[in-house]
Amino acid sequence: ELALKSLGNEGLFLFSSLDTNNDLYLSPEEFKPIAEKLTGVAPVSEFEEEETPDPSGETLSIVAKFQPLVMETMTKSKDGFLGISHVALSGLRNWTAPAAPVSVLLARQFKAFLPPKNKLDLGDPWWIIPSELNIFTGYLSNNRFYPPPPRGKEIIIHRLLSMFHPRPFVKTRFAPQGAVACIQAISTFYYTIAFRIHAEFQLNEPPDFPFWFSPGQFTGHIILSKDASHVREFKLFVPNNRSLNVDMEWLYGASESSNMEVDIGYLPQMELESTGPSIPSVIHDENGNVIDSRDPSGEPIQFVFEEITWQQKIPWEEAAQKLEVAMYPFKKVSYLPFTQAFERAKEEKKLVHSILLWGALDDHQLQKANQPLSASLPVPGSGRTLRETVLESSPILALLNESFISSWSLVKELEELQSNRENEFYSKLADLHLEKYNFPVEMIICLPNGTVVHHINANHFLDITSMKPEDVESNIFSFSSNFEDPSTATYLQFLKEGLQRAKPYLQT
Repeated sequence: ELALKSLGNEGLFLFSSLDTNNDLYLSPEEFKPIAEKLTGVAPVSEFEEEETPDPSGETLSIVAKFQPLVMETMTKSKDGFLGISHVALSGLRNWTAPAAPVSVLLARQFKAFLPPKNKLDLGDPWWIIPSELNIFTGYLSNNRFYPPPPRGKEIIIHRLLSMFHPRPFVKTRFAPQGAVACIQAISTFYYTIAFRIHAEFQLNEPPDFPFWFSPGQFTGHIILSKDASHVREFKLFVPNNRSLNVDMEWLYGASESSNMEVDIGYLPQMELESTGPSIPSVIHDENGNVIDSRDPSGEPIQFVFEEITWQQKIPWEEAAQKLEVAMYPFKKVSYLPFTQAFERAKEEKKLVHSILLWGALDDHQLQKANQPLSASLPVPGSGRTLRETVLESSPILALLNESFISSWSLVKELEELQSNRENEFYSKLADLHLEKYNFPVEMIICLPNGTVVHHINANHFLDITSMKPEDVESNIFSFSSNFEDPSTATYLQFLKEGLQRAKPYLQT
């Protein structure tokens, strides 16, 4: 109360965002973001000093390419951002170019991407930055402006993402956090490493309130020597193949429990790519003498690199799938594109288990309603809550694999499919789904022809599973004594009820 009286709401809000241990005192480490902002000087992190540059080591030039978010794809744009202050979106509107279009890094800094000794098989994933959150640990605070100092393997990820924006958070507020990788190809001296990173950016600074910008994922690959002395190729990007690929959240008050606005949108381009292989920063002749990096005519010396012969490799799609399952165990069940799921269901004479969402199910996006949020609680009805609980449970995975073809879709994508009259069957499939949809997530069971035999809204589902078994009136979603987890038992009952209702259709 004394702090509130001294600082006021806004002042206490800023103080709390810096006071990471909540002891009402700012240590030098906690005050550092403000010191750097006021002085314009950013001291080298003690963790970065552990990386002693090799003056004769190779350097890699990386170019950033960025096209800003298409504002018209935000759902709030449909009413002209009515009721949303211009200040709230200022950080987003002003972010039109990468913070650092070009950067030169030491090749050895990329050793963070090398596999541990027990992960040398193709497609066997490991964590570069482990995820420290799950549905039980809660979530990190929304009330933050400045990223904590990166440590260890976080440093290279932080440096790379800082090319886009000066405030990347390499550990996201929500699970799954971190970065995961696997070997895609092996040669005598080189690896191709595929990776996936979940990170987000803070676009606002005080006195404005926080604005979080969370791309669905960063993915890419690196080709580097087994001793990390040479990088042949590097690419990192946000996939842009879906109609929505970024989640945004911004606070409207000076406390953690303040109202939060939520929206999603489309980012056309966000990528980093090496301009060529890493090259020596110092060149020696055959006698060990340092020579000029330019030839007598003044042109840069051209390096010739040997061709890499890969002895083992797996396709990119397979590597990406391995990383996806590592991040999301629920993906042990294949989730096919919408129309492909119905074709497969017809071939295999199975039902379609479909999840229809406002936001993506397998990207690091949050799918939630506009309501006051608590950073420590899962949000009712969210795809995130589903994927971290019932969709990961062994009984559900087993039944889905045995009896269903699974798919998830964005509402926007089905609306586009519905209005496309070139294929009447696909249009009708989308129409039947959208008829049953209620915000934010609808789980649907249907026949291969699109007929819906059962459906339940995620909010209603979570309401049921939060009740005591004796309070549930409907025997459709009764609890089973075989499972201690009511969510698993209820979802299993939902799937079995769908199979039961479909029997007359499947037998004809």
